[in-house]
Amino acid sequence: MGEILFLCGNNNSATIASLRILDHEIEGKDESSKDEIVARSLDGLSIESGSDLQKVLTVGTFTSRASAMQRLEEMIPIFRSRMGALLFLLSALLSRGLETVQADRDDPSQPLVTAPFGHASQEIVNLLLSGMAVANVFDGKMDLGGGMFVRGILTTVEVGFLTLLESLNFCKVGQSLKCPKWPIWVVGSESHYTVLFALDPHVQDENEFEGRETTIRRAFDAQDQSGGGGFISVEGFHQVLKDAKVNLPAEKVDHLCGSGFIVWSEFWQVLLDLDKSLGGLKDSTGLMGKKVFDLYHFNGIAKSVLGGSGSETPVQRPRLTKLRVSVPPRWTPEEFMANVSLPGSSSGGGDSKEVVEVSKPERTQHAPLVDCIRTRWARAVCNWEGDPPSIV
Repeated sequence: MGEILFLCGNNNSATIASLRILDHEIEGKDESSKDEIVARSLDGLSIESGSDLQKVLTVGTFTSRASAMQRLEEMIPIFRSRMGALLFLLSALLSRGLETVQADRDDPSQPLVTAPFGHASQEIVNLLLSGMAVANVFDGKMDLGGGMFVRGILTTVEVGFLTLLESLNFCKVGQSLKCPKWPIWVVGSESHYTVLFALDPHVQDENEFEGRETTIRRAFDAQDQSGGGGFISVEGFHQVLKDAKVNLPAEKVDHLCGSGFIVWSEFWQVLLDLDKSLGGLKDSTGLMGKKVFDLYHFNGIAKSVLGGSGSETPVQRPRLTKLRVSVPPRWTPEEFMANVSLPGSSSGGGDSKEVVEVSKPERTQHAPLVDCIRTRWARAVCNWEGDPPSIV
């Protein structure tokens, strides 16, 4: 919490919001009774407007991380109360500065929390993840023409973001949020946020193929002015070829540019057939090194389960699910349907070839979370024990 607030405060300061009545009530009380005291104090509290909130709100600004940490620790019972999420959001907004928050946004007239259910806007999610209340999840800025720009994620982040909306083609999450410093992602669904994480930080390590794909995709996205639609102009395409050092034959360039714009999926297929020496991704073996790793998914308000001790009363119980994730080799569809001939020979003449069968994907289980994971690891196969992980 302290790191998030200092991130919002440009690593210079953090502002922490509390309620006067709660600070007074819990001072000097033993730890075991603080939660009960806070809950009882909030019973009669009614906040119907911003002015009502201002009357009971107290704020403190800290330039020392140690002092901020001490204050947050003192306030843990308050953050655990029904006002906790709102107070932490106010702390983040005040740490960023209200004028700066409005300047970050594309449309400052829209609410940050949407009615009627109190869902957090993307600006809030991005504020907590990147320290800026921008409305978009792509990388960098997008030029809309006429001097108008919209901003996405401008910095590297420690915790990332994946969303079901990308699998439905409603948005395109940039590499900054997909590849955070730590293998931790907030997962967005239509109505709820959950958390996906790995215990091994090396799950994000890229092999040569993936690193090359990332470089080319970044160059392509930098020219994509469609809001993540996956297509660019002819002029932008020539810049991509230059930035990504792709030496595409003239006939391939003419073919891709024939319609006046270039679609990523078509460009990707051309890259798969273009040899590595020309900047492409063609692998003569058809095998790029299968990746297998574990991810964990946490949902704080998973579906009801039966209570313990023989009780048949359903209870709400947070759920942690372990997923075994397998990312298959990056074969093309044609290679998948046939055996792959490897150059060289284990015996016989120099012209003979060793034939290796490309294994087909293993059995996969499906849930909406898998669609989110596949926006980060294409074609990932996921398996788990027990109930499927829920993102709602």
